[in-house]
Amino acid sequence: MWVLFPKDQRLLQHFGENLKLARLRRKLSSEQVAERAGVSRATLVKMEQGHPGVGLGHVLNVLKVFNLETELLNVAKDDVLGRKLQDLRLATPKRAPKRPKSEK
Repeated sequence: MWVLFPKDQRLLQHFGENLKLARLRRKLSSEQVAERAGVSRATLVKMEQGHPGVGLGHVLNVLKVFNLETELLNVAKDDVLGRKLQDLRLATPKRAPKRPKSEK
């Protein structure tokens, strides 16, 4: 059983709706997309409904049918919060590093 916060469930449902819209815009049936992606039609329907148990590999295969697989690379691409947290942890040296002996 999958337990998600309502906000997360809405996010998955929105993602599923976007997948369905991509399929309909291309005038493809669910059977065609499922076959091309190598998944069952039931898995595709679950994906389009925002079911949390669908594997990421299946999602990738469906995105490939729509030629959208590189969209996965945009996840956390501009991670503003992560960069700020990383910058806070960077140690600032108290003095400049010593020069190597060969430069003296």
